[in-house]
Amino acid sequence: MTSTVAPNGPKNFIYSIVDEDLKSGKNNGRVATRFPPEPNGYLHIGHAKSICLNFGIAKDYSGTCNLRFDDTNPVTEEQEYINAIIDAVKWLGFDWQERMYYASDYFERFYEGAVFLIKKGRAYVCDLNADEMREYRGTLTAPGKDSPYRHRSEAENLDLFARMRAGEFPDGAKVLRAKIDMSSPNINMRDPVMYRIRHETHPRTGDKWCIYPMYDYAHCVSDALENITHSVCTLEFEDHRPLYDWFLEQIGTLPHPQQIEFARLNLTYTVMSKRKLLELVSEKLVDGWDDPRMPSLIGLRRRGFTPQAIRSFCEKIGVTKQESTVEMGYLEECVREDLNVVTPRAMAVLNPLRIIITNFPEDKVDYLDAAYHPNDPEMGTRQVPFTREIYIEQDDFMENPPKEFFRLRLGQEVRLRYAYIIKCEQVVKDAATGAITELHCTYDPATRGGSALDGRKIKGTIHWVSAAKAIKAEVRLYDRLFNVANPSGDKDVDFKTYLNPKALVSLTNCFIEPALAKVKPEEKFQFERLGYFCVDFASTAEKLVFNRTVTLKDSWAKTRKQHES
Repeated sequence: MTSTVAPNGPKNFIYSIVDEDLKSGKNNGRVATRFPPEPNGYLHIGHAKSICLNFGIAKDYSGTCNLRFDDTNPVTEEQEYINAIIDAVKWLGFDWQERMYYASDYFERFYEGAVFLIKKGRAYVCDLNADEMREYRGTLTAPGKDSPYRHRSEAENLDLFARMRAGEFPDGAKVLRAKIDMSSPNINMRDPVMYRIRHETHPRTGDKWCIYPMYDYAHCVSDALENITHSVCTLEFEDHRPLYDWFLEQIGTLPHPQQIEFARLNLTYTVMSKRKLLELVSEKLVDGWDDPRMPSLIGLRRRGFTPQAIRSFCEKIGVTKQESTVEMGYLEECVREDLNVVTPRAMAVLNPLRIIITNFPEDKVDYLDAAYHPNDPEMGTRQVPFTREIYIEQDDFMENPPKEFFRLRLGQEVRLRYAYIIKCEQVVKDAATGAITELHCTYDPATRGGSALDGRKIKGTIHWVSAAKAIKAEVRLYDRLFNVANPSGDKDVDFKTYLNPKALVSLTNCFIEPALAKVKPEEKFQFERLGYFCVDFASTAEKLVFNRTVTLKDSWAKTRKQHES
């Protein structure tokens, strides 16, 4: 396969490296990447950056990208996570074709490599427990010291390692360690563990194995066995690169991919640790991995984020080696940009206030034409019914409004979107509480479509629905998961302390126009003046449920500026 330089030149420093490799003839002109998730949780928005980068490199250089599951820890891995990862990568729009692999595919090869290193004098079986190993390992400023088992003979190590595989020893009794340098300034090179004992059933291999390779060993060998050319990973693995290279150099018979590190994605008002996200799920602080408050891809999908918007976001933030944090508002703006183009418009009232049009016939229904999109005629139109009784938003009426309030007030006119100009004539209140229960208004029949033919200027336009024809729905208003930008910033405070209690507000007395009666899960709409909404996964014809994806503008901007000042 012949690769070419990426179109329009390098997109980031990794592309520059690939370009140089191609110019020098390295890898015979091949470009092969991989996305290697651990199936111990659901993918989140941070993984999307890696997915887009690895599959993007393969696409731009006419190369290949494998999907490989790093399933080397049966304690934390489940088939549920494997299935969810497959679905998430597909949903983002990427195709690995027939190249889906598992680290467990190579268990026998890993074992053979470990035996080879034992015979070479570069690996040994160690009996130190975890606490003793930490003590022997040293610190960042003090060297470690040799394990008392470091100088076992080749024959003894081979025998013990075979017996580890045969299941003779309990968990934690022994490990296989690489023999490198206990005084290395890189603590990862101080005789790292290669294998540990885990008497656990593996999702794919069952009980065939009771010893499992560690990530640093399995990862580089998997890359080599798949003939990967560029092993792209996040910056936390930069200090592990010498170990990656050491294993492949010591084995010697395998290809040697180049590990390249980039800065991971950090987002404000959320967390990117799978451990912390699992904590939220396990403690039922959210409603599972697909909760729309979660940064998981399945959660964002349920909320209404589009794969196009996420791909656009990942491209815009770029790829560097500099750690940084991206504003959540930037991701949301990418979502708005996409949804603004592709979503049909509709009207919904979330906090209804009844209006009676006193001069409109009781039994009449006036059907009004309304475009689904102001800039896309191909989306077509729908018929919006206008009746004597309608609902508007409670916030669109004030008895004693400020000067710049251009919505409905007593004695004032306002334009109803697609319909008529109305004037409020009377306010009806509950005798006991004083709360407004309904408004009595009149309409001007000469203003059908919302225009005043006599030239009078109406500054306000509000949305509405017919009380008789509207469909009841539940609307869930989702917001930031945390109420501080960096919930993990203070190591002495539990990050869950900062959970935003208003991250979900459920409204059960909402009304939508009848054109939305037969919507299906994941369909998306802009509710005019309210935001972008998505039909929930669990929505049915009997109970329509809409999730707010994003507001029409960044409602956190003012709060953020106040926080920064």
